[in-house]
Amino acid sequence: MRIVIAEDLLLLREGMIRLLTDTGHTVVAAVDTADALLHAVEEHRPDLSIVDVRLPPGFRDEGIKAALRLRAADPQARILIVSQYVERAYAADLLADGRGGVGYLLKDRVTALDDFLGAVERVAAGGTAMDPEVVRQLFTRSNRHHGLDALTAREREVLGLMAQGLSNSAICATLVLAAVSVEKHITNILAKLDLPPADDAHRRVRAVLAYLNS
Repeated sequence: MRIVIAEDLLLLREGMIRLLTDTGHTVVAAVDTADALLHAVEEHRPDLSIVDVRLPPGFRDEGIKAALRLRAADPQARILIVSQYVERAYAADLLADGRGGVGYLLKDRVTALDDFLGAVERVAAGGTAMDPEVVRQLFTRSNRHHGLDALTAREREVLGLMAQGLSNSAICATLVLAAVSVEKHITNILAKLDLPPADDAHRRVRAVLAYLNS
């Protein structure tokens, strides 16, 4: 796929370029400011943009604000955020439309190469890839809702893994559960959250994420 990277740390930027090109992808632009990101996306129309939250000149929220602008201009834009911190409000804004094609990883996760490459592919395909710490904080933000209060401990575990973008089979492997048990938990979760079952796994994950950020 064709990828734009917006990251101000030279070593991390070069490391991502090397990793992505070595695995068959093309980095069409690698920039270090939010304005350069917007120009690069307009010029190259990439399959995915990997964006740091904090970019020059302010090193506050320039990157994620640019990402939100890209999504507003093109709801199909695929965005993978990387950050040292969980910017909870902005993560919620990014996920709020429930469309998928978004991800939020902490930079520590980038060093877990398989996790990072899996997130790149999942987001580019229209799915979601959420760092477990982001999911935990979103749960904390939303746990006063009666729907979440109705979930069992196991259902919360399953929902957390769904929010990370894991498939049913991956959830089975992670929790050491039979497929029928995972399917039952997901059916119960969607019913308790008043989210109707969906035919497509990505749509189901997006619906859950949209709920968590409502």
